[in-house]
Amino acid sequence: MMRKFVVTIALASLSFVAFGQVVSLTSTETAKLKSRIKNDEETKKRYQDFEKSALTYLGEQPNPLDTIRTEGLLKGNPKKVKTQAALADMGKMFALALQYRITHDQRYLNKCVEFLLAWAKTNKPNGDPIDDTNLDPAVEAYDLIKQDIPSDHKKQIEQWLSETAWTEINSKRMKAGRATAINNWNAHRLKVVGEIGYALHNQELINWTIENLKSHINTNLYPDGTSLDFKERDAMHYHIYDLEPMLKLAIIIDRAKGPDFYTYESPKGSSIKKSVEWLFPYIRGEKQHEEYVNTTVKFDRDRAKNNEPGFAPGTMFKPALALPVLRLSVYFDPAQNELLKSVSGNSGSWQNVIEELKHKQ
Repeated sequence: MMRKFVVTIALASLSFVAFGQVVSLTSTETAKLKSRIKNDEETKKRYQDFEKSALTYLGEQPNPLDTIRTEGLLKGNPKKVKTQAALADMGKMFALALQYRITHDQRYLNKCVEFLLAWAKTNKPNGDPIDDTNLDPAVEAYDLIKQDIPSDHKKQIEQWLSETAWTEINSKRMKAGRATAINNWNAHRLKVVGEIGYALHNQELINWTIENLKSHINTNLYPDGTSLDFKERDAMHYHIYDLEPMLKLAIIIDRAKGPDFYTYESPKGSSIKKSVEWLFPYIRGEKQHEEYVNTTVKFDRDRAKNNEPGFAPGTMFKPALALPVLRLSVYFDPAQNELLKSVSGNSGSWQNVIEELKHKQ
């Protein structure tokens, strides 16, 4: 594959020897999960529901798509509906992979490989990060079981993931001068390329991600905590949608013993931390915001006309919409736990259990 980008920077601190499964759970974290399932009643209850679902997936067949199509399509569009049905495979892959790691039952490994292989053979990357961002669970599933995938299947799966990353890098949507090279699209692009790079231990992809994350923070985020996406869309929704992939990527990089991109400040003084904390007064209810009133994007107005919930101009921002950011940012700042609990109502989930295992000890 032709690669328009050639990495010239060497990051000695990021050695392949230094990290393994940083996208998903490490062996140590999986062992902790098994211990919690055995000894903690709440975790055991949540696991039982997860276990039932994973068992059901053993009897299901993959439903891969040649092209993922969600970006720019209104709710109800047949292509979007078809894609959403197929993307159910993503959660199934991750569940099968995790259940294999918990139980060592070969059936779960075989079925997960079947799903991954079906997508690797069928799906053709199109370089659209809003579509590709849906692949997170598949990358995590691969990361969980990569040591046990038969070599011929592993090669096909890795080729698919690698092509997905390089298609993102070489996409026309990445070209300078295009809004999609600097807005939330780029945040999702960086996350997709980065997580694949770390899952595959591909240093070239990792180096590209590190350098472009620095420039994205400088271009997309502002010193006062606001973001380019908030300015363009006049919506906290898009500020959050921009921060979420950056936080996911920053966590992966930190777990790989790389730079701390949560507190990293760009040359102009912007940072992920400042943009997360800018949300706090709105989450606490100290400030209010009416969404999309001054959006400059036609798609926002089209969704409002399509009566899609939350997109009508003047819709009040709801603190619960910030939960994805809070659940991730608490990794870097445990003091945010109280705010997270106040918004979530102390409600827990199996996914919360998984994320908590990744937190710094």
